[in-house]
Amino acid sequence: MIMAVDDGASGDGGAQRLRIFIIEDHADTARGLAMYLRSSGHEVHVALDVRSARQLATEIDYDILLSDIGLPDGNGWDLLEELRARRPIKAIAMSGYNTEADRERSKAAGFVEHLPKPLTPDELDNAFARAMSGGG
Repeated sequence: MIMAVDDGASGDGGAQRLRIFIIEDHADTARGLAMYLRSSGHEVHVALDVRSARQLATEIDYDILLSDIGLPDGNGWDLLEELRARRPIKAIAMSGYNTEADRERSKAAGFVEHLPKPLTPDELDNAFARAMSGGG
């Protein structure tokens, strides 16, 4: 399921405006992340499952992907590998799966960061900054 898309026109203009693609199956979490990111001036697109994410990825331009790992119809690791076959993607994983093996699998799949849930605004902002600067 795809949630509402926002043009990112609101928020402060001081920070770098990013086009962010969120894949998160928990609707309240997705909504909260989108609200925070929009209030920071970013353009936000949200998909709630792998199927919707595949579809939306062909329809939008985005600078960075923020993806949950555990999704109802697949996982973020496999999805990122599939999406990266089409084009380079800067991606950040967010997950309740936070063992060393999980973090290594995220790295192997191509995620530049693996953030444990729940996320704080500072953790998210810092991860975006590192990913966009080529770090992570």
